[in-house]
Amino acid sequence: MKVIVCVKQTFDTEAKIELKDGKISDAGINLIINPYDEVAVEGAIQLKEKGVATEIVVITAGSDKGMDAIRTALAMGADRGILVKQDTGADEYARAVALAAAIKAENPELVLAGHVAADDGSSQVPTRIAEILGFPHVNVITNIDIAGGKATCTTEADGGTAVIEVAIPAVVSSQVSWNEPRYPSMKGIMQAKKKPVATVDAVAVDNKIKIVEVSLPAAKTAGIKIEDDADVCATKLADWMKNTVKVEVK
Repeated sequence: MKVIVCVKQTFDTEAKIELKDGKISDAGINLIINPYDEVAVEGAIQLKEKGVATEIVVITAGSDKGMDAIRTALAMGADRGILVKQDTGADEYARAVALAAAIKAENPELVLAGHVAADDGSSQVPTRIAEILGFPHVNVITNIDIAGGKATCTTEADGGTAVIEVAIPAVVSSQVSWNEPRYPSMKGIMQAKKKPVATVDAVAVDNKIKIVEVSLPAAKTAGIKIEDDADVCATKLADWMKNTVKVEVK
């Protein structure tokens, strides 16, 4: 069974975000695999270790920098990679179209991805890929079993869990609680350098949205510290809430 894993390269989640000319500056920022997608890579590797998957193909859309994300996944244990060359300003629709075209050419039995990206939080691309390909889609899974041409997935649901069974090929997007991604070993890193990575051009398609400007939220104002007898503190606090921060009294 061929498994394709979609990964996105994002900023390190601990990086300090700075803006320049209304855009996020990537100067000096460490780029990593989206943590949710890293869980999907680990899930695919575990399926191969169980003898369910026979080949793991990692795919990403973006600039040449995306090659680093692919090599990291290959060092973890994926077999080969595909870099879909695309403007990093592509929106979720354009990215899904580009990825779906490359995935269709590979004819996989299973497409895995993280359910959301840590940078934009849109949670759209896996669902859009499934719609374009005509595949069933199961979201936020925490476990998966493949047998008899079907994928049985345990997923998060309001107030509990749900078990969903779909025919494969299917698109399945994972929650971080599915597994704990492994660190690439030195042997894996050396082997990754020899694993094949194909480069293809993205399907030409116009974005459906345009980001006009990005801005940081307003800085939080400093709080106050009131130290006095309890009754005096209560009076001062009430006055501050009513007249300074303008808490609505009903």
